[in-house]
Amino acid sequence: MRSDISVIAWDFDGVLNRNVVDGRFIWADTLESDLGIALDAFERGVFDASFLQVISGKRDIKTHLQDWLDRSGYLLDAGELLDYWFAKDDLRDPFTCSLLEHLTSHDVVQVIATNNEDRRSSYIEHQSGFGSLVSRIFSSGRIKSAKPDTAFFAHVSDTLKVAPSEILLIDDSATNVRVAKALGWKGFHFTEETRLELASFLEL
Repeated sequence: MRSDISVIAWDFDGVLNRNVVDGRFIWADTLESDLGIALDAFERGVFDASFLQVISGKRDIKTHLQDWLDRSGYLLDAGELLDYWFAKDDLRDPFTCSLLEHLTSHDVVQVIATNNEDRRSSYIEHQSGFGSLVSRIFSSGRIKSAKPDTAFFAHVSDTLKVAPSEILLIDDSATNVRVAKALGWKGFHFTEETRLELASFLEL
């Protein structure tokens, strides 16, 4: 394990959670057949301009979903949709999670640094079990700031009391990695093409 890294900050979706394939979130592939909700309508209505308020913890996702369901005429409770969404979107990546578990025997702190609102952050922490695998889960909903905002990265390094140069971000967003590196962090852009290079990058 590299001696110049004290903290590994894992992104969640697309890294520890293999729920993104060819740029799409595969949990929603059966949304229409299971719940009768058209995917294109869901994406347009839920992931609109106001969704940043949800991700950054300024608007509750359950309220956001219920408002959209009511406007769209779907006779479904937002709580039911969230339960379905979170369970279907729970797709642990065996490769990265095996690295995470292997690294618990090394002298490195591991955290999750994710753009997720508080309800899903709690699901990741408790139902998915990642709370017992990492030292801390930093999420945009709790921090009230989302990657790639510099405030997100500053919050992580300040909370951990670690110099930015000792933190490695593993993220599937090139923008997030670029901003982290500009702030002095180390970065690894995790993609289908680079995933098998991660172990050697970490000198494992």
